[in-house]
Amino acid sequence: MRRYVLTGTPGAGKTSILGALAELGHVVVEEAATAVIARAQARGDAEPWTRASFIEEIVELQRHRQQTASTSNAVQVYDRSPVCTHALARYLGQPVPSSLTVELERITTYGIYERQVFFVRNLGFCEPTSARRISFEESLEFEKVHEESYRAFGYELVDIPAAALPRRVATVSAMLSGPGR
Repeated sequence: MRRYVLTGTPGAGKTSILGALAELGHVVVEEAATAVIARAQARGDAEPWTRASFIEEIVELQRHRQQTASTSNAVQVYDRSPVCTHALARYLGQPVPSSLTVELERITTYGIYERQVFFVRNLGFCEPTSARRISFEESLEFEKVHEESYRAFGYELVDIPAAALPRRVATVSAMLSGPGR
């Protein structure tokens, strides 16, 4: 099983790329943080990222999704990974919980994700949503933290530059099914 990560700046178009990849028949796994935020907000918690358990909840959902993802295809594409959760903890100024440390060790020891990570670059803006309350300037800082985290854990960033959606999808899809894949 080859598991690829799609990451990058908040609002860069990762979800749109993943949706298009799914339409092409690729197995995709949705982002855990957005789901954790949506569930909490549905229960009336407007800012779940301020809770001490926020990072741990993301780690738990990421691990669950990774372990239960469809194996109908030899390639899976993930909207973020535990390395992103590490970047999120750093960005929020929260300590890295032991559950995240254990998960990072697991994915490293067992080579869960491919070492090449698709890094989706910003589009020059960041539209806020109920789960994404971050300015464009803040998103650029968050982007830097993501780059630092992935490099610190030994991943190679494959740049997916700003472009029209079909071009970005074609770039990722070609790499997923290219020679030796």
